[in-house]
Amino acid sequence: MILAFTKSPARRLATVGLVAVLFSGCATPTVSPTPTPTAFPTVPPTIPPYTLGPTMSPDACPTSTPASFSGKATVIMNTNFGAITIAVDGSLGPNAAGAFIALAKCGYYNNILFHRIVPGFIIQAGDGTYARMPGATMDLKMGTGGPSWTVKDDKVTTTYKRGTIAMARTSAADSGSSQFFIVLDDSAATSLGDASANNYAIFGSVTKGMDVVDRIAAVPLGGDPYIDPSTGQAQPVSMPVEPVLITSTEVTEP
Repeated sequence: MILAFTKSPARRLATVGLVAVLFSGCATPTVSPTPTPTAFPTVPPTIPPYTLGPTMSPDACPTSTPASFSGKATVIMNTNFGAITIAVDGSLGPNAAGAFIALAKCGYYNNILFHRIVPGFIIQAGDGTYARMPGATMDLKMGTGGPSWTVKDDKVTTTYKRGTIAMARTSAADSGSSQFFIVLDDSAATSLGDASANNYAIFGSVTKGMDVVDRIAAVPLGGDPYIDPSTGQAQPVSMPVEPVLITSTEVTEP
């Protein structure tokens, strides 16, 4: 998933029915609102005051690959749309779980924007380099950043379904780190689980707050469409034109 991404190849998400390519470093064109943006489903969320980076000192976050995590934990991810409760199960993907828990504990995800939305498929976040507020800009770098380290792939042993949380990565093996995605619909299993798709390590699921996830998935999107060089076909735009911000994360372990 999109992690030491300044040097990784561009990442693109395929829509349902196509082989998904959730590259961890996907280049994104300059964003402009769509001609007929989707109406906000509710009153626009309040944007909280921004703080500079994680709430803890920069060296509090891992500077090398975190230890694997085989236990269980609960992560409450607070956003400007509401809270999302995630049950992390390290037995599903210990390397991915270890990275996610370590970064959530140190405040790495604080003030990071969700940078990619594919309606009916996934929402994605975790670029702490180019998608952190203040200062994030909707340019070609958005969605290509992350820590300097990566983690080894975990074998996927369960099915992708609505609420699944998994690690994004590039087409290269062992390239995930901080970026993650949440699956919006059971039908995503068709492409995410395809034998030709990348190995996106599953490490948990949303147990509360899928209504928040759905609200995030409904925000207007913009940007120039990505043209797949292999097919010449344009992919739908996927960058939110309204800020969807992770404000903080809280981790508890049994």
